[in-house]
Amino acid sequence: MKKIVIPILVAALLWFAMFSPWTAPHLNFWLDMATSGVILSCLSFAYGKGLWQSIKGNFRWSDIPLGVLIGAALWAIFWVGDKVAVWMFPFAGGEIGSIYAMRDGTSHILIGLLLLFVVGPAEELFWRGYVQEQMGHKWGPWAAFFATAAIYTLVHIWSLNFMLLVAAAVAGGIWGLLYRLYPQRLGALIISHAVWDAAVFVIFPI
Repeated sequence: MKKIVIPILVAALLWFAMFSPWTAPHLNFWLDMATSGVILSCLSFAYGKGLWQSIKGNFRWSDIPLGVLIGAALWAIFWVGDKVAVWMFPFAGGEIGSIYAMRDGTSHILIGLLLLFVVGPAEELFWRGYVQEQMGHKWGPWAAFFATAAIYTLVHIWSLNFMLLVAAAVAGGIWGLLYRLYPQRLGALIISHAVWDAAVFVIFPI
């Protein structure tokens, strides 16, 4: 049980530092996000014995185009969602704008590289490859899916940004459902998360 609880508590603490109004102003968000990704990846490999072997054993070259396709589809979903949210909620535009404002002061090239090669892969490795997988062993795959999606959403609560919570719930729910249905395609999900992160924040901002 501690192999699940301890990494989740560490993740919650890291997300608190990144997003809370008491700590975030004193940190570089993107470097902190990358550092958090490295820490969570290390915890995943330390506690998840055989995780690396499983990733290598299940990887297929088709995961690359599949991951890009999933990332592109998720970007399209968010593009539509952005238009609907702005139409439905008067505050949506401001909250979405504040998310993009986090890029200010940091090189967009650096942000893109961190998202593509560190943050995106690390988050998918941790939340789906480790947390959801370990919870599945304990409580079954569907319970693990719902629990992981809920925790992934709630760790963003310190942002005090409703639209970011909705984004985390949608993205986490989609990746979690895909992992529940196709756990052997974790490689594709890792690629999709990296591609989507880089696309939505740097290459093709919504």
